[in-house]
Amino acid sequence: MTDAFKRAWAEVVQPMISRPRRLQVAALCCKNTPNGLRVLLITSRDTGRWILPKGWPIDGLMAPDAALQEAWEEAGVKDARIDRTALGSYEYDKILEGGVPVPVEVQVYRVEVDDLADVYPEVDERTRRWVTPQEAAELVDEDSLKDLLRQM
Repeated sequence: MTDAFKRAWAEVVQPMISRPRRLQVAALCCKNTPNGLRVLLITSRDTGRWILPKGWPIDGLMAPDAALQEAWEEAGVKDARIDRTALGSYEYDKILEGGVPVPVEVQVYRVEVDDLADVYPEVDERTRRWVTPQEAAELVDEDSLKDLLRQM
């Protein structure tokens, strides 16, 4: 009976009550330095954990352009070139107000950064840091994002 219940839960009930994954876009901001490739991480506003600049799609913008807009607002990326093909994706559960988790798939676009602004919309809300891809992989929480960073 227990196996039948587990199977019914996994195959029938859980899929019916599970929410579909929502889409976000992220900018994997990179720069080449004399010491090798560096990627830009920022802190999240709520928990202070290290993340990529990311957000919901923006009406009127293609996904790469929305990712670049998020890079400007959250990290001050002002002079950059974006690869219009997604580098990959990762998944996480975003906790909305009230503590409700929403499953999210994040499409990641590589951005070659030439310059950062000192003043940008979220400058007082976040910290930013250039790190090696390996260091970034150690700092972020999502396993599939760690894998993307380690492949750079």
